[in-house]
This record gives sequence, structure tokens and C-alpha cells, in this order.
Amino acid sequence: MIKLILAALLTMAALSVFAKDPGLRQQTLCPVTGEKIVKNAYLDYQGQRIYFCCKGCISKFQAEPEKYMEKFEKDGILLENVQKKDPICNMEITDRKIKRDYKGRRVFFCSDYCAKEFDKDPKAALEKMSK
Repeated sequence: MIKLILAALLTMAALSVFAKDPGLRQQTLCPVTGEKIVKNAYLDYQGQRIYFCCKGCISKFQAEPEKYMEKFEKDGILLENVQKKDPICNMEITDRKIKRDYKGRRVFFCSDYCAKEFDKDPKAALEKMSK
């Protein structure tokens, strides 16, 4: 009974995150194989945590990351965000109100100015996050 209640509470918590974004779904499948993900096989890429079915799929993702990121976007998958700094000014993110969704990523900013700068060249800002 306790396990059932705990599962219900976790489901409600997960759904509340996505309730503000109808049409977006949480990642449940490996981007490489389409198999169910496991939480101990993951990679942080451009502020997003991407889960895999096994650690072997990580190198396959790294060989062609944009191919998989575009698939996340197409499938309406919102990845878990682990971003700590603004990709434009490199300041720490303290308030997650200013954001943009771009090709499967949710990116947060410290100010409207930085968000507008991101809009000018998202690809360059994301590349900066990869370094």
C-alpha cells in the first residue's frame, strides 16, 4: 500500500512539472535504441540530462548529438534540465522564469536581455554550453 501511495505521489509530482507545457513529455526511452531508460546511464549535454538504456549508447549519442536532439524536439520530449549558468553571460541561474525551448532543450536565462541574445544565434550559445 505504501509503495502504491509513493508511486502516485511521484507521478503527480512529475506531471505537475509538465502541466504548464501541454504536449511536452518526459523522456522515458533511450534516444539511440528506443528501449526503456535507466537512471544510471546518462550524459549531461548543453544543460540537459539525457538518459539511455545502457552506458554503451552514450558514445553513439555523442557521435551525432544533434540528430538525437532534433528527434527529442519532434517527439515533444522535454529533457531534464541541469543547467546552472546562463549561456550568454555565464552568470548563475537563480530564477528559472526566463526560458526558451529550442530543439528538445529548455534553456534558462538570468535576464530578458540574455534570452533575446540567445534568440539571435541559439546554436552559438549552445555550443558555448558544451565547452
